[in-house]
Amino acid sequence: MNAWPLWLDIIVATLLLTGAGFAFVGSLGLYKLPDFLRRLHGPTKATTLGVGCILIASMLVGFWRDGLWPIRELLITVFLIITAPVSGMLLARAFRASEGDRGGES
Repeated sequence: MNAWPLWLDIIVATLLLTGAGFAFVGSLGLYKLPDFLRRLHGPTKATTLGVGCILIASMLVGFWRDGLWPIRELLITVFLIITAPVSGMLLARAFRASEGDRGGES
């Protein structure tokens, strides 16, 4: 069995720790921030970066191990980049529309 080079281990470990850190900060923002719109910001921004770092690490490992292009990870990345901002925008619009029905009450 061939061992991975040390530089690949360092890069993959750094990407995984960075991704986990971003995901943790996004989740912490969802838990700690006071209102809906502020809570929406954490998961749509930080968690997307976290999952992106983890996907890049997965791409590197898969390419090094199998020698194949990481099509699945690329598709996940494309769908994540497309759907996360759109879902955040739709949730914010729904919140604003429901707030208008209540007359601006909190």
